[in-house]
Amino acid sequence: MKKILIGILATFLLLGCSSKSDDKNVEPKLVVGKSLADLHLKDQFGKVHTLNADTYKVIFAFDKAPAHTCNDFFNTQKPTYLQDHHVQFVADVSAAPSLIRSLFIMPGLKKFKHTVLLLDDKKIAAPYRKGVDTTKIVVVTLLNKKITDIKTITTKEELKKAVEDDSAMSYITPVINKVMDSVDNATK
Repeated sequence: MKKILIGILATFLLLGCSSKSDDKNVEPKLVVGKSLADLHLKDQFGKVHTLNADTYKVIFAFDKAPAHTCNDFFNTQKPTYLQDHHVQFVADVSAAPSLIRSLFIMPGLKKFKHTVLLLDDKKIAAPYRKGVDTTKIVVVTLLNKKITDIKTITTKEELKKAVEDDSAMSYITPVINKVMDSVDNATK
């Protein structure tokens, strides 16, 4: 009986790990010129977030290795590190079977002091994954919640440089974003 249960459990795990998805007809979301204003994701505690008005960059980690690189780095920083730099972090956990996600991934994410927005549904994740190198960290730069640039990086050093961007735009854009958000809200 024990062998049968182990066999059934292994079958479910293997079926759940299948990464085949029908995303051929999905329109990519991470494209220069497209808006991320409709981004609504839960964090590791189940709280729904949208893009902050002053968000300048969104860091996406679609696979395990880039997610570990990001989380390992962010966890060594102060809790407000991402917010201080007008950055939000999104991790795609949709490929993990729900059992693995609930037993291992979510409890691990809850230990982090930084906010992790989650893509936890394959259908929701598919448009964000389409057309980008999911094996790397994807850095999306925004102006008024519209994508102005997309870069891929791999190391903690590159991640630090991307977050701690010292360009003039990194100071100006969050202010412009907040003003534009206020104007948008006032005209609704």
